[in-house]
Amino acid sequence: MKFVIEHLSKSFEKKEVLKDIHFTFEEGKIYGLLGRNGAGKTTLFNCLNRDLKIDSGSFYIDTDGTRHDVSANEIGYVLSTPTVPEFLTGREFLKFFMDINEKSIKNPKSIEEYFDYMSIEPRDRDKLLKDYSHGMKNKMQMLINIIAQPNILLLDEPLTSLDVVVAEEMKQLLRSLKQHRITIFSTHIMDLALDLCDEIVLLNHGVLEVVEKTDSDSREFKDKIIAALREEGNE
Repeated sequence: MKFVIEHLSKSFEKKEVLKDIHFTFEEGKIYGLLGRNGAGKTTLFNCLNRDLKIDSGSFYIDTDGTRHDVSANEIGYVLSTPTVPEFLTGREFLKFFMDINEKSIKNPKSIEEYFDYMSIEPRDRDKLLKDYSHGMKNKMQMLINIIAQPNILLLDEPLTSLDVVVAEEMKQLLRSLKQHRITIFSTHIMDLALDLCDEIVLLNHGVLEVVEKTDSDSREFKDKIIAALREEGNE
């Protein structure tokens, strides 16, 4: 399976944020999408999730040469600021999601099994989501996407504000989930991308550019990324 973007462009008034993007993502990899703040990473995700209308171009899934448009249930989107219904408990939220998606969930587990999988303690499962910490809300947002099993998972800086323990748990989880899907992980933190991701992609000057990850620990490799992002910021 491949996720192909062809000639995608998006502007806001006179500012062209995404410029004729052409890129192919492959199944089984975590792609680190690096870019300065304001480079357009969230704009790209919002276009792919169809929250924003693109100006031109297209994107589709290619499976062994057969193309099809990306349907809503094939793409998952985890925001940096979790959005959960705070008037529900964690258990009520999971039950509601599983009930309305009953026909599309593959090999469903019990609610308790899902909570255990995300290391959410029994004492927290019947708390209102408004009383969850940021990290726990993020876990719930991620859990919904685990249950839905989308072909494409967009992660918009989901680890940036988590404590060390939760962030490490989430990284291990993402590594375990990468098979049979395409994961695109947006961040402006280079070391996080190098630690977690199989491929590094820069959003630079409004286009996507692969940085070959030959020796990610080398100073030369990191300097190349910094130089590209610094050039973007000086425009």
